[in-house]
Amino acid sequence: MTLKLPMYFDHAATTPTDPRVVEAMLPYFTEKFGNPGSRNHCFGWEAEDATKLARKQVADLIGADPKEIIFTSGSTEANNIAIKGGASMYARKPAGEAGRGHVITDIIEHKAVLDPCKRLQKEGFDVTYLEPGPDGIITRRMVENAMRDDTILVSIMWANNEIGTINEVPQIGALCHEKSVIFHTDATQWVGKMPTDVNADGIDLLSFSGHKMYGPKGVGALYVRRRRPRVRLVALQEGGGQERGFRSGTLNVPGIVGLGTACEICTNEMDSERERLLALRIRLEDGIVAKVPEVQINGHADKRLPHLTNISFGFVEGESLMMECKDIAMSSGSACTSASLEPSYVLKGLGVGDELAHSSLRMSLGRWSSEQEIDYAIETIAKGVERLRALSPLWDMHNEGIDISKIEWAAH
Repeated sequence: MTLKLPMYFDHAATTPTDPRVVEAMLPYFTEKFGNPGSRNHCFGWEAEDATKLARKQVADLIGADPKEIIFTSGSTEANNIAIKGGASMYARKPAGEAGRGHVITDIIEHKAVLDPCKRLQKEGFDVTYLEPGPDGIITRRMVENAMRDDTILVSIMWANNEIGTINEVPQIGALCHEKSVIFHTDATQWVGKMPTDVNADGIDLLSFSGHKMYGPKGVGALYVRRRRPRVRLVALQEGGGQERGFRSGTLNVPGIVGLGTACEICTNEMDSERERLLALRIRLEDGIVAKVPEVQINGHADKRLPHLTNISFGFVEGESLMMECKDIAMSSGSACTSASLEPSYVLKGLGVGDELAHSSLRMSLGRWSSEQEIDYAIETIAKGVERLRALSPLWDMHNEGIDISKIEWAAH
């Protein structure tokens, strides 16, 4: 098999659309172009049937009822509806007053959760931002210790998008149900890759995107629990009342069909894919650790997604290493924040120092990743690190046994 360059190791940012998904979508751009809201002719009925099927395909993947699925433009919108809409619905006081209620999240959430929570603070809600330990995991105990009598909403992601660590979501869900608190999880990196059962896992609101699981961009879903408890939300936009009034607007039928097909493929192939990707990730990590000294794998050793790794390379700047390895698409953080020159706030939240945070790369594997690509990446990264360290006086000092952290640098 001939190695195709450049190769793609950034599936946590986005995935290629599966050809089977594209094939399912194509008729809904031209032949089956009806509006599912047009219920007085066959074009509308055909589109409505397609969205019903997709709703069931999505629901089956996460163990939900099709009536509990709300189609959105992606996780960012779904997170905003869940967090802002949930907090507003269960607020203890009217808008404009302080003390409207207490919300719990954590400091290493995606910006699509952190920024809505900051908005809530401006609107009179109190927000507690939990801090994980060095392993990057948010536990039930952390959430329980932060809970108050006025806690109305907890939002904790299922798996972190930069380091892949898996939080204690089922345990947190059980806690929230014991305390009659609404629980939301941003499951963007989890759904389609790991088994999900919203009822067994105690989840009230769950967000995810199609483009993270080999579906199209611009479409996602929000699960909203209908029973025990029935979760209500304040709508963020008004209009024709589509999606149970939670998300008005003409449905993106081709995208929804693609999302549904992507979910069905994941339902059928997830178990074998998970095992294959875990073996590839271990091969990648073991190969790099064997060839490159002074590296650190970030996050919990075991409780991580099978396809994602985040590695810090001491005495090397991450952006420079990516330039050395230009035939491998990787990232130095979340795709939404990688344009920033600041070190990853996720790694800093774990207590990783600025030097190592700046030296970190996220590599995420996917459906078409191969052993040949893994072996090429190991060799390329090792050579890149060696070239960059050869130019670094700090690396020379380290090899001479000098403790760089204790050097007092003189200012001129």
